[in-house]
Amino acid sequence: MTTSRDFTGKVVLITGSGGGIGAVTAVEFARLGAQVVVTDRRRDRVSVVAKQCAEASPTGAKALEVVADVTDDDDYTIKTFKKLDILVNNAGRGISQKIGDADILDKYELLMNTNLRSVVRLTHLCVEHLEKTKGNIVNVSSITAFKPKWLSYSISKAALDMFTKCVALELGPKGIRANVVNPGSVKTEFLEISLNVNKAKSDELLEGIAMKCPMGRVGEPMDVTKAVLYLTSDDASFVTGSNFVVDGGLQYV
Repeated sequence: MTTSRDFTGKVVLITGSGGGIGAVTAVEFARLGAQVVVTDRRRDRVSVVAKQCAEASPTGAKALEVVADVTDDDDYTIKTFKKLDILVNNAGRGISQKIGDADILDKYELLMNTNLRSVVRLTHLCVEHLEKTKGNIVNVSSITAFKPKWLSYSISKAALDMFTKCVALELGPKGIRANVVNPGSVKTEFLEISLNVNKAKSDELLEGIAMKCPMGRVGEPMDVTKAVLYLTSDDASFVTGSNFVVDGGLQYV
């Protein structure tokens, strides 16, 4: 007999799984018996995470490695996958910007292409596969979807939340669930990349955020992973179109 958190035989595709939340989520799915598809733009990261997945898997199942850029229509294909049970749209990008910036439109297009358009496209490609397995989708958003922060980033995440709700409404009759996870600040390379700062500066910024957070800390990737595991399990079989906030209360500060 299987349990609601047993993903044995399930095929899980996680975008942006070369590091941070995506990598931890990939390894945990593998640990729970899933066949994981690790995808990222960085070949070296993909190989490292795929190895971790194989080591965590109860059967030593090798993860499928896909080096791809989600913003490149010609670089990403679903043809590799003969079956798909779970799609986790985790790949994302953040840039600090203001409406007065000279390059506002360039940054806007870059963020919308990564954080929204790629999700729309990949979801479109995966629907026929998910319908066969009565699978589900989890999109990784942010509390900035409803707590304004960086202009285009917040816009893209708010749009991602609404896309998820629309898809949940449309795909429910097909037996496909769609939900969104809204993390607060999490200990990853996100601030280093988004703000172009070193790790020491990123750690300093995270410490400042932790002091403001009601829970007294920022999130760990595993905090978000656990939310994804719940939403994709049978425990959440009647949950769709929902926002699952994982922020330690930061949205209220």
